[in-house]
Amino acid sequence: MLHLKSESSQRWLDQVEKHTDLVLIDHAHCEKKAAGTALNLIFAYVEDEELCREMTSIVNEELEHFHMVLELLKRRGVKFRRLKPSNYGNQLHELIRNQEPQRAVDRLLIAGLIEARSCERFGLLRKHLPDAELRDFYDSLFESEARHHAVYVRLAKHYAPESEVMARLDELAAAEAAIIAAGDENARVHS
Repeated sequence: MLHLKSESSQRWLDQVEKHTDLVLIDHAHCEKKAAGTALNLIFAYVEDEELCREMTSIVNEELEHFHMVLELLKRRGVKFRRLKPSNYGNQLHELIRNQEPQRAVDRLLIAGLIEARSCERFGLLRKHLPDAELRDFYDSLFESEARHHAVYVRLAKHYAPESEVMARLDELAAAEAAIIAAGDENARVHS
């Protein structure tokens, strides 16, 4: 369902448990970036009515999640601030082809893979975190991440035949798995 080629490692879970506050701050930034990605897709592909409708819903939901994470941080006495992001998103975006409609396919599939990885990791957090509030919080977000992934993959099929989209998704998912395997020294949602 999620089209991922790997599972998150114990290394990542250990990072999260040691630096939960940093991961929560990064999570807020990720929700904000996810809303920005969806909004940018509206501007880029304004002629695609279905895409615009779906992206509007995603923008609203991602901003709602952003505010939920901010509230969680506030309740925990953790100040929201800038963080150095992981290299994950930049490395994925370097894989986007330049020419349309391949560019549209790649932008949508990469957004979908990021949502898929978030979903997979939220699934781990809802099972493994010792903090019950955080387990419940990540459980509440799990389904929307999976739904967003499916929307992005479906919309990519507006720009290329399904066989091409799914072949490209396999290629990008393999690259995503390599990026995740390399990891990041900083504890982040996608480290």
